[in-house]
Amino acid sequence: MGMKTGKGKNAMFTEINITPLTDIFLVLLIIMMVVAPTFQSVDNSITIPEINSGVSIEQKNATVSVTQSGAMYLNDKKVNPDNLAAALIELKPTLEKKEVVVKADEKVKSAEIMKIMNAAQEAEYKKLIVAGEPLNKKAQKVLEQQNDIIEQNQEQLEEMGVN
Repeated sequence: MGMKTGKGKNAMFTEINITPLTDIFLVLLIIMMVVAPTFQSVDNSITIPEINSGVSIEQKNATVSVTQSGAMYLNDKKVNPDNLAAALIELKPTLEKKEVVVKADEKVKSAEIMKIMNAAQEAEYKKLIVAGEPLNKKAQKVLEQQNDIIEQNQEQLEEMGVN
């Protein structure tokens, strides 16, 4: 609804023209639709298992990580699968929650997960959580590198005669 002020040719037309504004918004929308897919990060090396719902995992638990090669780590320290129950029992007094969180690569066989479940049951943990996101290759490399550094340091200490 436009209004004219005054009379004749010198009258002022006071209506807001929204056509340029609409054009600008449509151009911005098209730009965002074209650019938005490039913001997604893609890691095709791991297929994440689907989960319907869940809660975030707190790091105040005993976390058992299993790499694709089958190596097990308890809170980022390498552990022998045969000694996992003993390591869980040893760790139990320091934990806020008596829960075991399992993070494993997608290609880890279910028998390995069953070993962890049996060890947790033997250590009398009441709750076992299987993480919805598996270990990615980067996390596996970090675990293995940390373990290699620890082993090298222990060897150096033994050579020096420090227990």
